[in-house]
Amino acid sequence: MPNPLLLLSLTFALLFVGDAVAQEQPTMPEPTPEHQWLQQFSGNWTTKSESSMGPDQPPVQCEGIMTSRMLGGFWLINNMKGDYAGTPMNGIQTIGFDESQKKYVGTWIDSVTSFMWHYEGHVDSTGKVLTLEAEGPNFMSDGKTTKFEDIYEFRSENELSIQSRILADDGQWITFVSGTATRSKSE
Repeated sequence: MPNPLLLLSLTFALLFVGDAVAQEQPTMPEPTPEHQWLQQFSGNWTTKSESSMGPDQPPVQCEGIMTSRMLGGFWLINNMKGDYAGTPMNGIQTIGFDESQKKYVGTWIDSVTSFMWHYEGHVDSTGKVLTLEAEGPNFMSDGKTTKFEDIYEFRSENELSIQSRILADDGQWITFVSGTATRSKSE
């Protein structure tokens, strides 16, 4: 037969330890307004764009889809699938907000290059335009790197304007991709 005093002592000990452990649990961070801003990307989008890989290169029409979802309220994951000049292309983009740096951060990888892009960026004062900056291989100048910008402007809750720009050797920004993303009607 169990000792009632021992059972009572064990019960109090477990309650005390459980209470102490519960008090030591760190508070998990909550998504900030900057993280919440990213939620407007969530959904399925149809993309149409035109790109040019050089001043004397003809423009190429591209079509695709972008599926966007939030991960834990902190990270946006964009899965992009499309066709670029007859070549299938897949890309994965992550965007979040680094509270300690007070800036948007992210990455881009795709199926046609071996380079991982690292973004830093901001939303403009209108609250409609996200500009992500990165440095990477300059496809207009062999062996060099340069600065790039990806610019997303919400024209409405269902339409995005998208631009990608490269900083040329002369210091001028050149838009090499421009297009739109339209939210699928089933959203």
